[in-house]
Amino acid sequence: MPRPDPWRLDVTAYPWTDTVQTRFADLDVLGHINNVAMAGLFEAGRARFLRASGMFAVREHRVMLVNVEINYLAEGSFPDDVVIGTGVARIGNRSWVLQSACFQNGKCIATCDATAAIEGPGIPDALRGLLEKWAFNR
Repeated sequence: MPRPDPWRLDVTAYPWTDTVQTRFADLDVLGHINNVAMAGLFEAGRARFLRASGMFAVREHRVMLVNVEINYLAEGSFPDDVVIGTGVARIGNRSWVLQSACFQNGKCIATCDATAAIEGPGIPDALRGLLEKWAFNR
């Protein structure tokens, strides 16, 4: 796994953040947040981002998540909450990439890149505008 770009380790780099509670059920036998639970934390953060950004309201075409890549950087634990930072990294003709990171106690413990694609001729203007609004300023 290549190391993430340094900016990805800084919660202030993300245009949107939200706090998500961890659960005791998220732990593996060693007491760490397990890989499946981490995927669930990213999913919760992504869903909250889509709702808060207004992207859920754009229903002209069917949207599918086509790829998810998670890189684990450090151990997470319970009961401390995590902060999920999210932003739009790339916008194409029919797909876009959301980049997220999971922070616990100020430290980045995982990153996630999720690619979504839209059915139809291309990204509608209303959705493209929302994606551009939440794009990273790098």
